[in-house]
Amino acid sequence: MAEGRPAILAEGLEKSYGTTRALAGLDLAVEEGTVLGLLGPNGAGKTTAVRILTTLLAPDAGRAEVTGLDVVRQADELRSKIGLTGQYAAVDEYLTGRENLEMVGRLYHLSKKYSRKRADELLERFDLTGAGSRLVKTYSGGMRRRLDLAASLVYSPPILFLDEPTTGLDPRSRLAMWEIIGELVSGGTTLLLTTQYLDEADRLADRIAVVDTGRVIAEGTADELKAKVGGERLELVVSEDSDLRTAARALERHAKGGAGGGVRTDVDRRHVGATVEGGARLLVSVVRDLDAAGVQVDDLGLHRPTLDDVFLALTGRAAEPSEEGLPGHQEKETA
Repeated sequence: MAEGRPAILAEGLEKSYGTTRALAGLDLAVEEGTVLGLLGPNGAGKTTAVRILTTLLAPDAGRAEVTGLDVVRQADELRSKIGLTGQYAAVDEYLTGRENLEMVGRLYHLSKKYSRKRADELLERFDLTGAGSRLVKTYSGGMRRRLDLAASLVYSPPILFLDEPTTGLDPRSRLAMWEIIGELVSGGTTLLLTTQYLDEADRLADRIAVVDTGRVIAEGTADELKAKVGGERLELVVSEDSDLRTAARALERHAKGGAGGGVRTDVDRRHVGATVEGGARLLVSVVRDLDAAGVQVDDLGLHRPTLDDVFLALTGRAAEPSEEGLPGHQEKETA
């Protein structure tokens, strides 16, 4: 890779599936040894971008390089330098865990002896040694995801693409996966991570790119993106459903931007939230107004902006995973 060049570079990537435009001039740059988190609503183009950068899909326009190699013209050479873990565990359930890893090593033209040695190392690293001789079809979802990530590391690639690696995992398995990802980055691996979990991006990513309608609409560190929202979040939960609208009106006068400015309600949770300014002193005024309006409150608090707030402000919608297939294309695009 040329000195000073990003480890991953995309310039003006475009891709359409029939009349559906998945990418509309996507630009990305990931510096060597860092993590870029790719966030976006359903259908934003995240997985399409990953598929292009990992040589699985050719762009209609634009160009991309990974480790200085063109993803189209030098695809064969590039494939030996990257690892990919997709949204679904791509392992053979009729082989054992160890056999899966050994098979990957042989596909990379590693010797039989080294493939076996590498498989044992990775089974231990991913806490799968005890299950290494079992058929993968007996594995839990979390075990399959760990095995899938292990398979992408058989060749120890300098660049790793993780497309929603913790989707569907229980909290304990997610934390374990985060620790493994952190170890990889500490070891110098460059990582592009797409995720539907904003707390995941907040914890793991050095920089975050928010993608919508096939292009990057904002990029920066988590703190830089949160600063774009401005202010703090005032959150409250009312005791009675009937008080929700009254509470929202009471909060409007304190919301940044004035009446109607950024007040959000959630009927199911009896929740009202708004971006405000004034810090803890504001709470006294809010409590006074709610009391005057006869609103009973179960919970009230002031919070710094989160990536959820950033996501909503930039895309106009909450970060909620959903499935949406593109015509003739079976990938899953989730936030």
